Amino acid sequence: MTATGKKLLVIDVAALSHGFEIEGLRSQTIHSVFPAVTCTVQASFRTASLPEKHGMVANGIFFRPLNRPLFWEQSARLVSGARIWENFRKTGKRVAMLFWQQSLGEDVDIILSPAPIHKHGGGIIQGCYSQPTRLYQNLCRRIGRPFKLRQYWGPLASWKVSEWIVDATLAVLEEPDMAPDLCFTYLPTIDYALQRENPDNGPGAGLAREKLKSQLSRLVRGAQARAYDTLIFGDYHIGPVRDAVLPNLALRQAGLMNVRVVKGMIYPDFYSSKAFAMADHEIAHVYVRCAGDAPAVEKVLKNMNGTDAVLDRKAQAAMGLNHANSGEFVLIAEQGKWLAYPWWLKRSDAPEYAGHVDIHNKPGYDPCELFFGWPPGTVSQDKTKIQGSHGQVGDGREVTWAASFSVPNQPANLVELAAAVQCWLDEGR
Repeated sequence: MTATGKKLLVIDVAALSHGFEIEGLRSQTIHSVFPAVTCTVQASFRTASLPEKHGMVANGIFFRPLNRPLFWEQSARLVSGARIWENFRKTGKRVAMLFWQQSLGEDVDIILSPAPIHKHGGGIIQGCYSQPTRLYQNLCRRIGRPFKLRQYWGPLASWKVSEWIVDATLAVLEEPDMAPDLCFTYLPTIDYALQRENPDNGPGAGLAREKLKSQLSRLVRGAQARAYDTLIFGDYHIGPVRDAVLPNLALRQAGLMNVRVVKGMIYPDFYSSKAFAMADHEIAHVYVRCAGDAPAVEKVLKNMNGTDAVLDRKAQAAMGLNHANSGEFVLIAEQGKWLAYPWWLKRSDAPEYAGHVDIHNKPGYDPCELFFGWPPGTVSQDKTKIQGSHGQVGDGREVTWAASFSVPNQPANLVELAAAVQCWLDEGR
């Protein structure tokens, strides 16, 4: 690969697939990382390694010493392994991470990430964590408006949030004294629409794709004007789904997951449960406290309707997922279905957080937060509203990538693409 001497902008576009064409660049397809979820893919890209090495096995981990699932935690220390920019940065080059997961505390020069303050009496104070500290305030003044968290996640989430991210990214690239030589940014433009409605032909999905084309055009042209090369990649393929599968309900009914009742609401008891499923889109990590209970857990999982595969440790190793953070089993939903975290059926039994946007307390990913619920001020608990999901890999689930520079030896997956970027950085020193 011939180094251009230019700087590089890397754009992770959520759910970039479906034969998406990028203006001025040649779009190609590539396999993602398993599981194909945000945190796993981004950790794999920044380390050019599989989750068996870096440890981000999903969008959350089950922290065994605390018997507690931790979802969407942002510490960079959750990602193990050398970063692809380490040698590049040692030569005095500057690196920025904008809106990437697990970026707080990362060994880079510029960080920008949503970081709201949760108020004691409920509600939040919107804001972003930034490094340098005044970066976010300076960007708000320059752009003319603040970042809106409610457009980033929840019932009001939409393509509009990426307009702010595009503005912020371009502003960072032209900072006179601190512009990075390598900048990572993230666009969730089409992600929400593809989960809310049929990702193949929904009208909202079509609108979001058109907005994404405009946003990418702005970024590519803006990067070129500032002497940056550009690499764009999708992290996962969202396919249509119709039903949710409830592994925790099955484990509870089999006497393997325990609960506690508080004011009529059913909460999980992770301290005494023999097994628990941390559901995340189309996959779930199933944690088993004692090895002696593993056969009973495996039997329940294999007898569930709506599952495609139950991966034990040996099968996980074959997919690059066998890490201490992984569950004793990894459950994969059959095509057209997704895995949900609830362990109850009656709405009156639901824990208090089920009806709210609460990404940290819910022990699993909840796409129902993309819809308003009833009464007002709540989010939906209707799992039938979800029309698109992701997590699986394989033929028909490839993602799109494109670059403004030549990448030899066509990479087969995102880890190989990241390794190619590392070569570009090392040659460009």
